[in-house]
Amino acid sequence: MLLAVFFIALITNYIIYANWNFAFSGRLALAVMLLFTAFGHFKFPEGMVLMMPDFIPAKKALVYITGVMEIVFAIAIMIPKTRYGAGIGLLIFLILIFPANIHASFNTVNIEEANYNGPGLRYLWFRIPFQLLLLLWVCLFCL
Repeated sequence: MLLAVFFIALITNYIIYANWNFAFSGRLALAVMLLFTAFGHFKFPEGMVLMMPDFIPAKKALVYITGVMEIVFAIAIMIPKTRYGAGIGLLIFLILIFPANIHASFNTVNIEEANYNGPGLRYLWFRIPFQLLLLLWVCLFCL
């Protein structure tokens, strides 16, 4: 989704303004992706709860809070005055949530079905490079 929105925005911007606006297209793609992932927090909260280790308290509330945070980040990266701060916050956020993805992989969490029949460790073959791409994307387009 990130790359599809990026290229659609890039081409649309060129058609309308005769300008390849990479920065805007990159931020828009990231914002759309954040809104999409935030939706998952509200649609699959039980599955997201399973992603977190047992020692974390108030898991369901944390799922909803992080969903709201993703919406706020999506908006903030599109506003020039808040872009840099949101970018720094988003980098920290992405680093902090990554252990939940590792925990979910080791415990074969299936987020959509809220059970332990998920893809397991093979999910990390996608998630680790994608997480690095997201961190780089934030640095390139938000900072």
